[in-house]
Amino acid sequence: MNFELYQRVALNCDLDEYQLKKGDVATLIDFVPHPSNGEQGCVLEVFNATGESIAVVIVPISDIKPLRNHEIFSVRSLVEI
Repeated sequence: MNFELYQRVALNCDLDEYQLKKGDVATLIDFVPHPSNGEQGCVLEVFNATGESIAVVIVPISDIKPLRNHEIFSVRSLVEI
């Protein structure tokens, strides 16, 4: 899959350490090589519903997927209330 910088993508898995869930949307802001010639990584910036940056994370490129026309956004709380 070819991804472009600043493309919106969705997570393929939960990132518990950041309270992010599969399906959360992020912006791809950079690519990073694996230090041991493994899978390429990507730097993602995650925003809340009002557009504030809440996290910058690095994940393997297989942990993201492109957004599709048949998908819609959803809102959830980042913290347990």
